[in-house]
Amino acid sequence: MLVAERRRKIVELVNERLSIRVSELSDIFSVTEETIRRDLEKLEQDQLLSRSHGGAVSIEKEATDVPFVVREITNSDEKKAIAAEAVKWIEPGEQIVLDASTTAWYMAQELPDMPLTVITNSIKVALELSKKEQIKVISTGGMLLANSLSYVGPLSERSLDSYYVNKLFLSCKGVHLSGLSDSNEWQAILKKKMMDIASQVILLADSSKFGVKTFAHISELTRIHHVISDSNIPAEFHKELQEKAIPVTIVKI
Repeated sequence: MLVAERRRKIVELVNERLSIRVSELSDIFSVTEETIRRDLEKLEQDQLLSRSHGGAVSIEKEATDVPFVVREITNSDEKKAIAAEAVKWIEPGEQIVLDASTTAWYMAQELPDMPLTVITNSIKVALELSKKEQIKVISTGGMLLANSLSYVGPLSERSLDSYYVNKLFLSCKGVHLSGLSDSNEWQAILKKKMMDIASQVILLADSSKFGVKTFAHISELTRIHHVISDSNIPAEFHKELQEKAIPVTIVKI
């Protein structure tokens, strides 16, 4: 296969799947991972995709809300391990916020039935927690985003003004040295509001999120109190977080 044809097909695959790893592309095209990295570098220069640690993400749909069913199967092993670790940080009687990320949904599945108040803008999270009698669930309400099954907008933002919580468990599309970002502006604004009402912000981000900048800025890294990620987190980000005195917990897959 000619180089130009391979690169065209890489772009098609990235846009179809929204994200893909270097190792997968190497297997698909029967070339070395180094060759794939050179391809991705050139395609990023041509503004046809965006590189992330260990792979590439689509820029075709960056300003849209990715369907929940797509996010649910993307890096699911990493997200489930991160969610299982995050649940250990919750104490009975606390008030917490879970965002509309798939990692938060995995947390909702893992949470034991214990006295707890959970605020969320996610329909999926709320439904999962409704099975647990001791957990009080508060939905933000607001404008429904059908793809992500979540609420956003002014009503969602105003509803958070009534509360103060112990912890926020937050995920996002991109973690860069310049800060956190999301592909949807409404989600980014609401996540920032969630951070404002929480005494502790815990970032749940698998390694594919690092080195990525998406459409809407959420906050600086310094707003984060703790990070939970997997063992493939890039060394430069691990070092940067340590320099900012932000603890990092690494989960094994």
